[in-house]
Amino acid sequence: SWGSISSEQRKTIMDKLEASVDWRKMLRYFVKVSQRCDKNTTVKKINKRYPRIHAGVKINRVANIAISIDQSGSVSDDMLALFFSELNSLSKIATFTVIPFDTTVNDKLVWVWKKGKKNVWERVMCGGTDFNAPTKWVNKEAKFDGHIVLTDMCAPKPVSSICPRMWMTDKENARNPYFKTSEIVVAVGK
Repeated sequence: SWGSISSEQRKTIMDKLEASVDWRKMLRYFVKVSQRCDKNTTVKKINKRYPRIHAGVKINRVANIAISIDQSGSVSDDMLALFFSELNSLSKIATFTVIPFDTTVNDKLVWVWKKGKKNVWERVMCGGTDFNAPTKWVNKEAKFDGHIVLTDMCAPKPVSSICPRMWMTDKENARNPYFKTSEIVVAVGK
């Protein structure tokens, strides 16, 4: 029991015990872990173990990440702006395919965010939320190393994804999600 501890002191203690994760670091970690390396043999690079006997290996490390962005009206503009500002800095290390969705995915609105480019965010759809639409789109393409979903998590649990999936939402919806998942759920906020 708390005994004679005041409610302010109790709140301070409980706040210190609550674990917090920097969402920017978590996003960077997910992107870096999802990097695929394409290995090609080449005679121009010398093999260190067997020089001039075997060809060397050229390694190209580029992550191809699917970013599904919930365009429903319940997702705030502040959350979208925060997320896009971090994606601008992460575009130095990866290529993103941005998939705006509400209850469907419109193929005409899907675009590729090339490595090293800067972009501004915009809301292109408005409607309800169905997580099956972007998940099925990513599963159909089958070329992604990871799948990040920015949402308020206010819809039923989607079908399983063939690549690792991470959910990004605000703090309130991370604490009280609409569905339970064993995948990574990160709270976006200042």
